[in-house]
Amino acid sequence: MNISPRLRSAAVAVIAGLAVSAASAAHADTGTIRFAVYKAAFFIGGSGGEGTLTFKGRNYPIAIAGLSGGLAFGASKTYFQGKVRNIRRASDVAGVYAAAGGGGAAVKGGQVIVMTNEKGAQLELTGKQVGLQINVDLSGMAISVK
Repeated sequence: MNISPRLRSAAVAVIAGLAVSAASAAHADTGTIRFAVYKAAFFIGGSGGEGTLTFKGRNYPIAIAGLSGGLAFGASKTYFQGKVRNIRRASDVAGVYAAAGGGGAAVKGGQVIVMTNEKGAQLELTGKQVGLQINVDLSGMAISVK
């Protein structure tokens, strides 16, 4: 069977690309994250907070800032904790995360959210909310490593 040089080159390029992708994914690690966010809104809201990323046995302080718009009002504090997947270094957590969502809490409630930043870091978070916050909005937050 005679395979054309172009087809052979394309096949080698595809196989090499798959090998590089697999090697990159194999080197990605997982960390844990916990932070508290204060949020206040009357149609347009803001949020801020701080917490800790634990990655490869070290703790890194993080800061949270956010903005939301839509049908939202109230004030709350939410304690989040969870996993950070697909990171190679602590700085991969830094970035802008966005999610469309809705929820509400009166005094206490639970939240679950999965978000990804532009570097591919994925947050898988659960949280407990304290306060009165009703929202049906598009929310975003930025995480920075201090």
